[in-house]
Amino acid sequence: MRQLRKIVHVEDDPDIQEVSKMALELVGGYTLFQFFSGQEAIEKSSEIEPDLFLLDVMMPGLSGEETLAGLRQIETTKCIPAIFMTAKTRASDQAALRALGALDVIAKPFDPLELPSQIQALWDRSQHCP
Repeated sequence: MRQLRKIVHVEDDPDIQEVSKMALELVGGYTLFQFFSGQEAIEKSSEIEPDLFLLDVMMPGLSGEETLAGLRQIETTKCIPAIFMTAKTRASDQAALRALGALDVIAKPFDPLELPSQIQALWDRSQHCP
């Protein structure tokens, strides 16, 4: 099974970016590449060759859903697993995000100490790019 090492995180809130960075790098041991916009992530992700996308849903410019759609149009990123992070906690909202092809949805606010294990558990049960 392929190991989870590199995560592209797209989040427009600098505070959430910082907390996520500490949680995923210091606690989880992952390499994190952070972007404030979906457009920037779409433009740079092919160079990074990430193992996973962690996408905020509500962002100015491209939403998380639009960002995922853009990433799915690129040959090198089209099958990389994605997880959405959102404050939308209704079951119907989360089901709609999963229907777009996301592994799952992590609700905000999240526990920074639990975030790495949540992501790893989702990764372990997912299908990966060949």
